[in-house]
Amino acid sequence: MRHPAIPYVAPFAAFIAIMAIEKATGLPTAWMYPLRAVATLAVLLAVSRAPLAKRPARPFASIVLGALVFALWVGPDVVFGPGYRHFWLFENSVTGKAVSSIPIALGASFWFLALRTASCALLVPPVEELFWRGWLMRWIVDNDFQKIPLGAYQASAFWLVALMFAAEHGPYWEVGLATGIIYNWWMVRTRNLTDCIVAHAVTNGLLSAYVLATHQFQYWL
Repeated sequence: MRHPAIPYVAPFAAFIAIMAIEKATGLPTAWMYPLRAVATLAVLLAVSRAPLAKRPARPFASIVLGALVFALWVGPDVVFGPGYRHFWLFENSVTGKAVSSIPIALGASFWFLALRTASCALLVPPVEELFWRGWLMRWIVDNDFQKIPLGAYQASAFWLVALMFAAEHGPYWEVGLATGIIYNWWMVRTRNLTDCIVAHAVTNGLLSAYVLATHQFQYWL
């Protein structure tokens, strides 16, 4: 019998595992990133369709929220200038540097940029929301996470997930923390995983469009 956490954890684990292999081996991003996207999508479609089947309860509000979070992401760099992100509080031995993982040559590849954009906007949101707010936010409350309804609030789970979400975003940890808090709050408010996926997809889609328009590829870590 399949473990109930698999639909929530397996796509995220596949995505992270292939990323780790790429970084550890130095294999070319030109074919490792497509492999990561295809493998993660395959896992997502194979095991995670059931928790993704529910329709959003507040689609318009989720879209607006996602747009506001996008503004939050680019706001500090727009207001304070590019030097802001290079301050030691954001770039250090723990958080790393705000440098794109995309090789310069791939920055001019239409097909790679299209794949990266589609992955950021359509693949990453369900993968991350399944893991962070669909599973971990409940599993911290009770290892038998299915006993805990989606969006159930417990302070320790809420804040720990927000902090871990911030850590995942390295030199962008402060906007990552704010984003984690907002998405967690939206999960508590809507009790609907799909609403969080919609908000996350809008944020990532707008951020990807901003990256392509301004060539600020450092947002794509």
